[in-house]
Amino acid sequence: MIDRLEKEVDMLERHLQVLRMVIENEPIGIVKMSNETGYPHHKVRYSLRVLEEENLIEPSSQGAITTERTAEFVDDLDDKLDEIVDKIGGMRIEDAPELEN
Repeated sequence: MIDRLEKEVDMLERHLQVLRMVIENEPIGIVKMSNETGYPHHKVRYSLRVLEEENLIEPSSQGAITTERTAEFVDDLDDKLDEIVDKIGGMRIEDAPELEN
């Protein structure tokens, strides 16, 4: 159960790292992103596809570039992440009564 959450968080981290690279270096291609992040080309390509489906980036002849939706997403991102962190923090069981084995 937690393993799936960890994998999703790792994938989200990769998507956001790729988005950050596009924001900071647009236009930028898969090869440069792969070389700079150490992620294999196919993982960078998948992240680019996800970001494109979310309308956060778009392809150009020189590489990926941001869209008009990117700035709004980035502005809202920290608040959304804080909400998720708070929600996950509320799931702790550490204060529950001791379990008998």
